[in-house]
Amino acid sequence: MENKLENLPGHVAIIPDANRRWAKERGLAPWKGHEAGAENFEKLISYSLKKGIKCLSIWGSSIDNLTKRPLEEKIALLDIYKRYFTKLSNGTEIHENEVQVNFIGHWEEQFPDSLKQIIYAVMEKTKHYQKRILNFMLAYGGTDEMLYAIEKINAKYTTGVKITTEMLKENLMTAKIPTVDYMIRTGGEPHNSAGFMMWDTAEAQLFFSPEKFPDFNEEKFEEALVEYARRQRRFGA
Repeated sequence: MENKLENLPGHVAIIPDANRRWAKERGLAPWKGHEAGAENFEKLISYSLKKGIKCLSIWGSSIDNLTKRPLEEKIALLDIYKRYFTKLSNGTEIHENEVQVNFIGHWEEQFPDSLKQIIYAVMEKTKHYQKRILNFMLAYGGTDEMLYAIEKINAKYTTGVKITTEMLKENLMTAKIPTVDYMIRTGGEPHNSAGFMMWDTAEAQLFFSPEKFPDFNEEKFEEALVEYARRQRRFGA
């Protein structure tokens, strides 16, 4: 996979669907699918850095994932986050590539203090980096994000102020990151979920992979990028 790709998307967002189905097919506990998904993300992040993708957003969990799944699965997922983000923070890759790491969503309301301290440390270590951006969407939902932005605008501005697209973007959780060029969903089900990044994906190209996320490896990612390169973006025209 050393081919040089032309016309790379600047911002790729991934919905990593079907970790649990992957585990079920193998007779494993659901969180084993999340474990395999986390291992796969490590590979895809390295791949995206090598290929020159400027911004990568990963949906790690929705609010429902953390509030409606069985307690044992939630505990296992939080443990995966703790181990993975510690490894990310202590590794060299994000520092060598000057990657700013952001955590977007209501994770501060959902996560234990021990995990939040690890996340704060990652953000602090990478906050001044400007070459690449890596976003983890945690306890995140797109519909919730839009309500969050509207509530902020309502509290900030007086009655009669005209709401602009720029104003809305400035008040989103994703205010500081670029809009999405390419949204990839794995798992073979061609739909969005919970309005994932609904504002930022308004003009995005979409790609639906039949692969369950743990099987969506670097080769499959490259195939998706090749597909993006051959398309012509029309931006609503």
